[in-house]
Amino acid sequence: MELTPANARRICRHVVGWFTENARDLPWRHTLDPYAIWISEIMLQQTQVKTVIPYWNRWMKQLPDVGRLARARESTILKLWEGLGYYSRVRNAQRAAQQIVDTPGGTFPKSTVEILELPGIGRYTTGAIASIAYNESAPILDGNVIRVLTRLLGIDGDPKQKEVNERLWAAAADLVATAGRLRQAPTDTSLKFSGWCSVFNQGLMELGATVCTPKQAKCTVCPLREECHAYAEGNVDQLPNTATRAKTTRRFFGTFVIRNGKEFLVRQRPVGEVNSGFWEFPNVECESADIEPKIALKELMAARVMDLQHLRDIHHSITRYRIQQRIFTGKTKARSAPSGTCWRTAEDLARLPFVSAHRKLFRALGVL
Repeated sequence: MELTPANARRICRHVVGWFTENARDLPWRHTLDPYAIWISEIMLQQTQVKTVIPYWNRWMKQLPDVGRLARARESTILKLWEGLGYYSRVRNAQRAAQQIVDTPGGTFPKSTVEILELPGIGRYTTGAIASIAYNESAPILDGNVIRVLTRLLGIDGDPKQKEVNERLWAAAADLVATAGRLRQAPTDTSLKFSGWCSVFNQGLMELGATVCTPKQAKCTVCPLREECHAYAEGNVDQLPNTATRAKTTRRFFGTFVIRNGKEFLVRQRPVGEVNSGFWEFPNVECESADIEPKIALKELMAARVMDLQHLRDIHHSITRYRIQQRIFTGKTKARSAPSGTCWRTAEDLARLPFVSAHRKLFRALGVL
């Protein structure tokens, strides 16, 4: 289906009317501060809303403005981000904040061109900030919006292909521009909206998140049902037509929780490695799940370790990798720590930013 001025107006009116009545009451919807909106958007990438809410609340309490973020210690921002994953996002956020405060005025930019130039901010995030905070007719295209538009317009190509992707961006741009020209009656709401571009873009995202879902879409309550090409054709479940994902790869690690009295042996990931700056228990990658702990431990420390026992296995996924961590516990009387490691108490561990799997581990151990 091709967009026309007439059906674009109908689509916009339906989305705006639906969203003002059905928008979830999320904390970042009570502000038009571009900094607060920006932080919510980067936290929401690859992360569920219910997970993000407490992170966003803690972040805004401790780092309420761009200046505080620019001046914060790396350990502070990593601790606040701990558990959200994709840690390059938070480092880019601080670099962007530092770039902002170094400009005349030191305030968050209003121009979409200037926003797009900030580290870690791409086309989608720029559109989200500009439309939500400033009511600019800037398009957005994330996974939720792609799903809504491919079904609505009956686009059966792979959204990652350049031609299809640009068609989706063009449709999103036409629609948000149309929304900006609406003469819809004001709606009473406790949430803050900068205008109809803001409402429309958030409405598209909300539709994809709560109604036009990947599986078992709630078409019967969708405000775009009468306009939707996929609903009319009965192929909602076939769209979007994404490419087959890359095959998963299994990886195996032996992880060691070694105690010396009240202290634990830990290490910080060095600069240049994945998740640099975060802390972890010493671990070594192995060829298979059949890990011989004494052999694996020799790669980490030469000191004698007593009462070496298999505690449990922890499974988690990072992109295409399916990771198994086989956890072993033990004790030692050695006071010197192997190179690159150190001894820390449970109180120390509570203040350090840990990678997610290891944070879960010492919580399971009752350390915290």
